[in-house]
Amino acid sequence: MIDSLLSPPILFFFLGVAATVIASDLEVPQPIAKLLSLYLLASIGFQGGVELSHGTFSSTSTIILISLIAAFIVPIYSFFAWRLSVNVSNAAALSASYGSVSAVTFITAASFLNDSAVLFSGAMVASLALMESPAIVAGVTMNSIFGKNGGIALSARQLLREAFFNGSVVLLLGSLLIGYIGGDKGAAAMKPFTVDVFQGMLSLFLLDMGLIAAKRLSDLKRSGPSLIITAILLPVVNAAFGIGIAYLAGLPVGDAFLFTILCASASYIAVPAAIRFSIPNANATYYISLPLAVTFPFNIVVGLPVYFAIIKHLWS
Repeated sequence: MIDSLLSPPILFFFLGVAATVIASDLEVPQPIAKLLSLYLLASIGFQGGVELSHGTFSSTSTIILISLIAAFIVPIYSFFAWRLSVNVSNAAALSASYGSVSAVTFITAASFLNDSAVLFSGAMVASLALMESPAIVAGVTMNSIFGKNGGIALSARQLLREAFFNGSVVLLLGSLLIGYIGGDKGAAAMKPFTVDVFQGMLSLFLLDMGLIAAKRLSDLKRSGPSLIITAILLPVVNAAFGIGIAYLAGLPVGDAFLFTILCASASYIAVPAAIRFSIPNANATYYISLPLAVTFPFNIVVGLPVYFAIIKHLWS
């Protein structure tokens, strides 16, 4: 945990938090923040495609299958966990967020593995892209089943388009395909872009995340302690679910760790964009602030080293 806390990207995250707390005028311009986001998605997608070209169909299909299963199961039981504290619409929105995945948490976890010299397969990047969408569909479905006045504003076709063809999914899958086609030769040519500057770009992105997360802290005062506690405990439950599935599936340590992180993370980018239109009466303070200001910091500071230690112990 100490090593995780002292890694430069994490320290840049806390620099962003500190800058907001002391009311500094430090900011990352939005066009630059968008560029950093695009870079990270393209880089991790490309590297995953290269690794995917080394794998076998059987190992890849197993990872994809358990990822899709988790993407549908996690939001369903998450809905009932959130329903203990909020109404149906908010529980549905939160279940979509916590059933979906955080690309930034995944990228930070992948960097954590690289620093630890632990390998992982490119299929995990495909899982990142594929696990994002089913949770959105599941959350909206739960709202339709249990809500009387959910007010779904999107048709089924529009919803599927929002879920499966949003920019982050298209960029990830496209970069994955390019990396797969390019293989090792393409990886060597792209190394200055995808590897050499990766840590620096990740650090700047986490700086921006720190600035944004700290600004959301004031919103949490209206959430109440029960929601904050759930935003910490539910990812732990999801991580335990992920570890159990990965163990039964026989995934190697690196893949098991990333799969666990995917289960434990919560989306605060792609899901809010879809939920804003599909469940318009859900409170954005809940489904944006809790994943970003509570779950994301918890996962990168506490979750990464703890889940990794548990997996190493169980797998040994």
